[in-house]
This record gives sequence, C-alpha cells and structure tokens, in this order.
Amino acid sequence: MSRVKRGNVLQKRHKKILKYAKGFRGSLSTLFIAANQSVMQAWKNAFRDRRKRKRDFRSLWITRINAACRMNGISYSRFINGLLKANVEVNRKMLSELAVSDQEAFAKLAEIAKKKVAV
Repeated sequence: MSRVKRGNVLQKRHKKILKYAKGFRGSLSTLFIAANQSVMQAWKNAFRDRRKRKRDFRSLWITRINAACRMNGISYSRFINGLLKANVEVNRKMLSELAVSDQEAFAKLAEIAKKKVAV
C-alpha cells in the first residue's frame, strides 16, 4: 500500500481550529493543541449556557415582578395566583416589562389579582 501524505488536510484542520481560537489570550490562540482544547471547552460552555440563559432571564423577570408586587402590597405568589384565577394570560416576560416601564398598568393588574385572591 502506498503512503498517504496528509500535510494539506492536517494544515487545513489546524487552520480552521486556530481561526475559531482567534482572540483567545496567549498561546491559546497560536498553538494548535492549546487552541483545540480551549475551543472545545468554549463550545461546551456555549452549548450549556444557551440553555442556562433561559433560566437566568426567567429568574430576573420573577425578581422584577416580585419587587413591583411588593410595592403594590401583594406577594409574588398571591399575584400570580390571582392572575390565574382572573384568567389574565400575560407571561412573566411581559409582566416584568410592565413592572419596569408602565407602573400604572402593573398596579391595575395587581388590583385585579388582589380582588381574585381575596374572594
């Protein structure tokens, strides 16, 4: 069997990884082995954190809604329960946006929730 020279293929693979590692610090962007390891780790982190971002944002929205609820004299759990009983279908992202930008509208929602929880 004849010998296969892989110089071209290997060079392209190394070049590709080094391109992905551009901007990394020190030898992580210049040495192939270090760059390869750091690129693989970066891809793992990116994959994991794309899912984590969703959890982080939901947590932020809930924190903002809770703070606005407390300003209107109701707890977060009672507020959400009251909205469910009143058949108000607004997701947490929009409730958070209302809490930050339109406090009068949020206060009205809080009143609706208070009435439904009290009944």
